[in-house]
Amino acid sequence: MARASGTAMEGLLQGGFLHVASGIRYKVFSRDGRAWMSYDRDDAPEASNERSVLDGEKELHYFIGSGRRGRTYLYEEEGQWFEIPINFYGKKQLWDMAPNYGATKTMPAALPVDSNCLHCHASEVQMALPEARNRYAGSPFLQGGVGCAACHGDASKHLLAQGRGPIVNPTKLAVAARDSVCLQCHLEGNVAVYRAGRSLAEFRVGDDLADYVVYSVKASAKTGGGRASSQYEALLRSACKLASGDKLTCTTCHDPHSSPSSEERVNYFRDRCLTCHTGSKMATAHHPEQKDCAVCHMPTHEAADISHEQATDHNIQRRPHSASPTIRLLDAAEEDDLLPVGKVSAGDREMGLAYAQLAESGNQKDAEKALRLLLRAEKNGASDVELHTKLGFIEQMSGDKSDARKEYADSLKEDPYDATALGNLAVLDAVSGHTSDAVDLLRRAVEADPSQITAGLNLAFIECRVGNKKRALEILTRLARFDPDDPTLRQFLSSGIYAGERCSVG
Repeated sequence: MARASGTAMEGLLQGGFLHVASGIRYKVFSRDGRAWMSYDRDDAPEASNERSVLDGEKELHYFIGSGRRGRTYLYEEEGQWFEIPINFYGKKQLWDMAPNYGATKTMPAALPVDSNCLHCHASEVQMALPEARNRYAGSPFLQGGVGCAACHGDASKHLLAQGRGPIVNPTKLAVAARDSVCLQCHLEGNVAVYRAGRSLAEFRVGDDLADYVVYSVKASAKTGGGRASSQYEALLRSACKLASGDKLTCTTCHDPHSSPSSEERVNYFRDRCLTCHTGSKMATAHHPEQKDCAVCHMPTHEAADISHEQATDHNIQRRPHSASPTIRLLDAAEEDDLLPVGKVSAGDREMGLAYAQLAESGNQKDAEKALRLLLRAEKNGASDVELHTKLGFIEQMSGDKSDARKEYADSLKEDPYDATALGNLAVLDAVSGHTSDAVDLLRRAVEADPSQITAGLNLAFIECRVGNKKRALEILTRLARFDPDDPTLRQFLSSGIYAGERCSVG
C-alpha cells in the first residue's frame, strides 16, 4: 500500500503496444528526465470511417498502482487531472488498454481523476475545486502511497512520544468502524452512491463507511460478481462468515503490513484456516496431499472486470463447486433488484440513485424503479445535486421536459457548476427555441470544465449557426486537446457535419 502511488519517474514502467482494435500505438518512455506517454496511428483518413491520423503525447506526473497487480499514470491538462487510457498489468508483465476499453475502436476520451478515486491510492488527497471534479488548486495529492494515517488516524502524538503515544488500533474499534478501515478501499459493488454532500476523501479512521457511501450489488451478483477488487460481498455469503459472525474480518486472514512470500503463502494461509478449524484431525488427516486450502475452498478465477487479472473467490465453498465458476460469478441478469452490501441503511434516495446509474445504460425497468424511488425521496424532503440531476435525466428521457427542466434548475441552485444539469438544460432550451439561454448554459459548462465533449460540441454548433465560426473553431480545437480521437469531433472539424446537420467552421 505504501507504494500505491508516487511521482511518475519513480520506477517508470517503460514499454508499449499496438492496440489492434483502434490501430493506435501507445508507448510509455522517459525523455530528458521526465515521463511521457505517446500515441499515434498512421491510417489514412479514407481508410476507415472510424480512423484517422493520430499523433500526440502527454507528460506523466504521477503513477497510481504499485505495479504488483497493475499501474497507470496521471497527466494534467489545463488544470484538470486525467488518467491515461492504458494500464500496465503486473501478473502478465504487459501494457494493454485500461479496463473496459479493450474493444474500443478509438482512443478513449480523457478519464477524469477525482478525489474519491485517489483516496485508495494516495495520502493527503485534496478536495476538488467546485468547477470540476478533477480540478485542484495544486497537486491532487500531497503524499504518495497509502500512509499510516489511512488505517491508524493522525499519528503525530504517537510519533512525538517515540511510539508510545496514542494511536488508533482498528481491531479495538466498533465492528462497523473496524470493517470500514479495510472496506474504504476494498469494497466496490455494482453501484456506489454517496450520501448527500459526502465524499470518500473525507473518511477518517473510526468512521462508519456507510455514513459516506452505500454500495449495492445485483441480486445475481451477491457472491461478488467476479470483480477484482470487491470480495467483501462474497465473504458475507460464505459459510465461514455466517458461522463466525463479526469475529471474522479481513485481518483474520490478511496482514495489512506485509504479505507472505510465494514460498510462505500456502503455510501462512493454512495456519489462518486452522485457527478456526481446530478439529483434532483437520491439520493432519484432511487431504494431507493438498496443503493449500484455497485450491478447493477459495479457487482463483479470471476477474470479470479487469483484463489480465485474477480474483480469489471469497465465497468460501465447503466443497468445490461443480458449476462453471465463470458462469456462477458473472452477473446473470441486467434487471436484477439491487441489494445494499452489509448491514446498511439505504433509503429511497440512495436506492433511487443506484437504479438511476444502471438506467444510464438504457435499461427501462431500472429507470422506472429510479423514478419511483427518487420522486418519493424528493416528496419526503430529500434535496441535493445528484438527486435533482438524475431525476431530471430520467424525466427528460421519458419525455417529461417540464419536470426535467425544473429538476435541472433545482440542481443548479445547489451547484451552479454541475456539468450534467447545465448541458441537459441547454439541450431542452435549444430544442424549445431558446437559443440564447442554451448558449449561456453551455458557455458556463465549458468554461468550468473544458473537457465536457458533448457540451462543447453543442456550443460549437450553435456558435457556428449564429455566425461565430471563429469562436466555434476555437471551441473544437480546445476539445481536441482532451479527446483528440472522438469521431464526432473529427467529423465536425473536417466536414462541418454534426448531429446530421452541416455548418462548416473552416
